[in-house]
Amino acid sequence: MPDLVMPDTVELIRAKRDGRVLTDDEIRWLIASYTDGTIADEQMSALLMAVYFRGLRPGELRAWTAAMVSSGERLDLGAVSAPTVDKHSTGGVGDKVSLILAPLVASCGAAVPQLSGRGLGHTGGTLDKLEAIPGWRAALSATEMIEMLIEVGCVICAAGPGLAPADRRLYALRDVTGTVESIPLIASSIMSKKIAEGTAALVLDVKVGSGAFMQELSAARLLAQTMVGLGGEAGVRTTALLTGMDAPLGRAVGNAVEVEEAVATLRGEGPPDLVEVTVALAREMLALAGIDADPAAALAGGRALGRYRAMIAAQGGDPDAELPRARHSEVVTAAQTGWLRGLDARAVGVAAWRLGAALPGQARRAGRSGPAAPGAAGRRRVPVRPRAGGTGECRGDRPRAARQGAAGDRASQRVTVRHPRGLATLVLVVGDSLMPVGEIACPAVNSCVRIGIADQGSYHTPVYANASG
Repeated sequence: MPDLVMPDTVELIRAKRDGRVLTDDEIRWLIASYTDGTIADEQMSALLMAVYFRGLRPGELRAWTAAMVSSGERLDLGAVSAPTVDKHSTGGVGDKVSLILAPLVASCGAAVPQLSGRGLGHTGGTLDKLEAIPGWRAALSATEMIEMLIEVGCVICAAGPGLAPADRRLYALRDVTGTVESIPLIASSIMSKKIAEGTAALVLDVKVGSGAFMQELSAARLLAQTMVGLGGEAGVRTTALLTGMDAPLGRAVGNAVEVEEAVATLRGEGPPDLVEVTVALAREMLALAGIDADPAAALAGGRALGRYRAMIAAQGGDPDAELPRARHSEVVTAAQTGWLRGLDARAVGVAAWRLGAALPGQARRAGRSGPAAPGAAGRRRVPVRPRAGGTGECRGDRPRAARQGAAGDRASQRVTVRHPRGLATLVLVVGDSLMPVGEIACPAVNSCVRIGIADQGSYHTPVYANASG
């Protein structure tokens, strides 16, 4: 009876607001009642805000995650003979790693059942990117998903309606209530889906920096530890890598442009930072799957491209189709040549979001679709220089001093933001003359550390050094 439910809900909101630890039964009731519509969005919004400020104790978090898993079905991947291993990113800007990683790891002998999501906040969503491909569909049945794992070796799709349905509702609600950046809510959202999908092993890519939800290393470490612990308790072998997100990953931010860059990377032509992150994650995934293979060689040789094409085709997409492009663009040229000190990943992500690269949860809940943003993009290359000037490469070492000399032609270094419906593109071209600017260190991006299964929270040797040495 609704008039009897309301006092219980309000009392639990007050309890969490005031810092009381909720019991397992209370948490199970909350998640089940919100999933079936008994609890209103307004009430769950208040509870989420209370959790945002008060947090969840370890026992509460275990019960919260288990209740989300139990809100739906669990997949059985027993028919898949290859070892199953998945990867999940906590969200970043320009993070198209999944499009490359799933077919790459599959080409090395593992089966990758990747359930992905939409954009959240300023970060892009894997499904939004892939839906820029004509005909590609995110919604697959459990049977279709298992068939793809057997025949292709990898699948990237949305979680089915019966898989952790509580998370689907909470995910959209968090996006419009200012409760995204909560460690227990992020951890339970990610791990409930991954536990429910039935994978045997999981590698987490926990982003840290200005473009991530966790902007401080200590918070990112805590999130990684929390999720590794939840995975282990549920019987899923789980490790985590912390990777930098102070600058966008790769040279494209958006939907269609990120698909283009992912395909180029699968041809062995990807930008160094994107390749580094992808290979580091692939090595970790293959180690958990017990497969001795060299993902760097597979990527450089283009071996994974065939798997990608088969995956896209199996989901109704045309891997050869032309991707949408903006009809208009605006070019802004810098006054002088130099080195790009930094590029705020969050600012680029927000710009792409405002141009339509993803819709906030409220728009999705109202029935409007986010994938109509195939061309929102942000491109950046560093160092900043005209083509005639040789100032060296930015990734991996400190740039050489710019050489004094004659002015060159327009630089190829640019930042691009395109409107999805072709209404506008902003391109920042940095540097159209050669100027002596001296040596400036690149920002420390993509510093990566590992949190293991047995020693949660301990740091190992970095998978790769940060760019500034």
